[in-house]
Amino acid sequence: MKIFSADQLHEADKVTSEKHDITPLDLMERAGTQIFNWLHQRMQGAQVPVHIFCGIGNNGGDGLVVGRLLIEQGYKVHIYVANFTDKRSKCFLINYDRIKKITKNWPHLMTSEADFPEIHPDDIIIDAIFGIGLNRAPEGWVKQLIQYLNGQKAFRLSVDIPSGLHANQPVADREAVIRANHTLTFQAPKLAFFLPESGEFVPYFEVIDIGLDPEYLYTTEPLAQLISKPEARQFYRQREKYSHKGNYGHVLVISGSYGKIGAAVLASRAAYRTGSGLVTAFVPKCGYGILQTALPEAMVVTDAFDHLISEIDDIPEVQAAAVGMGIGTDERTITALKKFFSETKALLVIDADALNCIALDESLKAVIPKHSVLTPHPGELKRLVGEWKDDYDKLERTKKFAAEHDCVVLIKGANSITVFENKLYINTSGNPGMATGGSGDVLSGMIAALLAQGYDPLLATVFATYLHGASGNIVSQANSFEAVMAGDLIENIGKAFLSLFEVDQPAQPEPEEES
Repeated sequence: MKIFSADQLHEADKVTSEKHDITPLDLMERAGTQIFNWLHQRMQGAQVPVHIFCGIGNNGGDGLVVGRLLIEQGYKVHIYVANFTDKRSKCFLINYDRIKKITKNWPHLMTSEADFPEIHPDDIIIDAIFGIGLNRAPEGWVKQLIQYLNGQKAFRLSVDIPSGLHANQPVADREAVIRANHTLTFQAPKLAFFLPESGEFVPYFEVIDIGLDPEYLYTTEPLAQLISKPEARQFYRQREKYSHKGNYGHVLVISGSYGKIGAAVLASRAAYRTGSGLVTAFVPKCGYGILQTALPEAMVVTDAFDHLISEIDDIPEVQAAAVGMGIGTDERTITALKKFFSETKALLVIDADALNCIALDESLKAVIPKHSVLTPHPGELKRLVGEWKDDYDKLERTKKFAAEHDCVVLIKGANSITVFENKLYINTSGNPGMATGGSGDVLSGMIAALLAQGYDPLLATVFATYLHGASGNIVSQANSFEAVMAGDLIENIGKAFLSLFEVDQPAQPEPEEES
């Protein structure tokens, strides 16, 4: 699924109107009807008071359409207009008149804090104050209205986007954004839904198809691409019957230091579980017995030093290598990395302490092999690209770094984002339970395994990230978020592969109790 900018979505509206002879008013009716259908399906005529707060633009017009349709179906509806300016959109005014023709309870025009209504905790709030056209933060009594609604215990449903939130710009005022319980967004999700600073305002959302021109949506280059099961399923490559371990690549895992050999075990095991034909672990001498015992399938090569990695040599020819997990930042390790980066022909996954070594020694940046995959968490990323002002500055800095070094950068987080050639790929799988030690080591091994099997660096990163999250979902559903451990992720990689081809079953209604 594509993620478009606010300008692109406005252009899509215009193209749809021109190509399909649909007026903006018709599009508004279509959007409002979809919101009404969603509500009606769930409310089934229940007489729960619905409070609809409308602005005076097109988002407010959407809210008026919803209100009119609810009233026509006999629902108990209260409509309020945030009357903060005399400038109103044409479509808003037409729908305002339509409301006045079907009910004596005209929308209440709000002009100050004194007009805020009482709202019961069991009521429903529909937020249609501002849409994606908002260009500055709400101020004055309108900001107070947003804060008032946020303070209510009633369910808050936002139309298209929570009021006060920008679709693809930084949050201007965090105190002036609706904290929606649920958002019904038109045609495509917005980039703001997936970034740490703004995603908290959109904990849950659904995409409502309003029939924008399919050709425009298909041919337009989006801001970002969303990766979910349908996309991930297309990445999968079926194995050939007449094949052998050599067909599925050899992964080298360069990992570990005294007290952190577990990182090497996790990455190596994950590489095998993700399909690598062979895995060799390169570790300090202190890790030899641990690897041979914990993972007898792996081959082990050791450094001359007992406690750290000082020189990466006597290694086999491999297709891919995962390097950095738990290796520390000793000067000897940095020197070893510099030599390895300069000489290796393998595709690399560079993670954890290898990233910290790059941040400590600028000369390492110059020898990062082309097409490497870097997998920083936010702290590691900040050490690589510098301090950022906001999430959008962070993305721009990461794009610049990826372009300068011809590499793929995976920004790990709640919605991990892969950055490559000025493009963004946002992962949808995973959960908070995966915020646990060793989870990143597992992901590095998984990416390296796909690289070794011939997946290109972008595809390997995006696919492994999805599978990693899918495995985490499987574990958390069985054991809870709190009980997820990195080893559990590895043991469920196989189920994550299988889940790609499972048909999602719709929720079944609860059986009625016999009298």
